[in-house]
Amino acid sequence: MKFCSECGSKVVLRIPEGDTLPRYICSNCHAIHYQNPKVIVGCIPEWENKILLCKRAIAPHRGKWTLPAGFMENNETLAQGATRETFEEANARVEIRELYAIYSLPHISQVYLLFQAKLLDLDFSPGIESLEVRLFEEQEIPWDDIAFRVIHDPLKRYLKERHHGQPEPHIGIIDKRQD
Repeated sequence: MKFCSECGSKVVLRIPEGDTLPRYICSNCHAIHYQNPKVIVGCIPEWENKILLCKRAIAPHRGKWTLPAGFMENNETLAQGATRETFEEANARVEIRELYAIYSLPHISQVYLLFQAKLLDLDFSPGIESLEVRLFEEQEIPWDDIAFRVIHDPLKRYLKERHHGQPEPHIGIIDKRQD
């Protein structure tokens, strides 16, 4: 950040009085500009034990598979965001169920929330961000072609837990150093 979004003056990076972290502060109007993690919401859409995956049409990881997920928008709930992202990426309608996973990605300042979801019908097709969408049996999932670790790891865990009954909510951290 170089300029204040309030008045257009230059900003400086320093710790404001009463704070503990460096923030961008306007040298003119003294507005403090906080930069906080982005929230990503998505779901694990299921139909008769099959999982709906989307093949990415955009960078990063174009051509790799992922669950429908994306950045939350202002003025929506977590469930509304997951529903919207599923429709945008797969033209699929879902019923959002329980929260399944929360993952912190501190190295890129993101927080992922994944819900369990039920596909409402089989009327789905690639959205603008997808090359292909498809239902996969567990043994068909292209594990080596999953786009992101934050999708790969909870999906593996979910399927393992599904074999033993109801999947349990999970909180985790994906740190770049672990890759």
